[in-house]
Amino acid sequence: MPITTCIFDAYGTLLDVASAARTAAAEPGNDRLAECWPAIAQNWRQKQLNYTWLRTVMDDHADFWTLTGDALDWALEAEGIEDAALRDRLMGLYRELDAFPEVAPMLRQLKDAGLNTAILSNGTPDMLEAATISAGIRSDLDDILSVEMVGIFKPARAVYDMVGRRFACAPDEVLFVSSNGWDAAAAAAYGFQVAWANRAGEPVERLPGKPAHVLSDLTGIPALAGA
Repeated sequence: MPITTCIFDAYGTLLDVASAARTAAAEPGNDRLAECWPAIAQNWRQKQLNYTWLRTVMDDHADFWTLTGDALDWALEAEGIEDAALRDRLMGLYRELDAFPEVAPMLRQLKDAGLNTAILSNGTPDMLEAATISAGIRSDLDDILSVEMVGIFKPARAVYDMVGRRFACAPDEVLFVSSNGWDAAAAAAYGFQVAWANRAGEPVERLPGKPAHVLSDLTGIPALAGA
């Protein structure tokens, strides 16, 4: 079936999760952070994801904002940094992440073609609203779907179910786009048409479901969607 609906993961796909640490590292007085911000950004993101999976298995849900703070605390301690003001600054910047440069024109092209567009993310509604407004892309998204609506993180099927309910579409009408290999695999197994934005050049995950398309960025999404 033709694509009617384009659904995007947010963090790492539309929004550059490293931009918070990179921005803070360039600010006056953050010399220690400037020495190690890539490691902090990487650990912050990995622990953030790990905590979503572990809490799901433990049946002990906490929202993504809480887990983002917990992950940052781990990442800072791993580098020997104890600085409450810096922590607050980094958390604030996470609500103002940069969009990747191709995102805004890509979304505008999809909307001009009459396609539905939305985010499907682990993030809380207020986190996602703040970040998309700050990045200047909110007006080209029809909706923001947060896992908080179902109380469980990706890759639970209940999360992907939200798309069909919201847009009254079959899974094969959906082009699902994520930079996370595990998310791309799960979405493909669910039945979506999937484009994996493999920004890091990683191997395909050994999981059920394989992405139909592997891209280095999101520039080619309008063509895949028939826009």
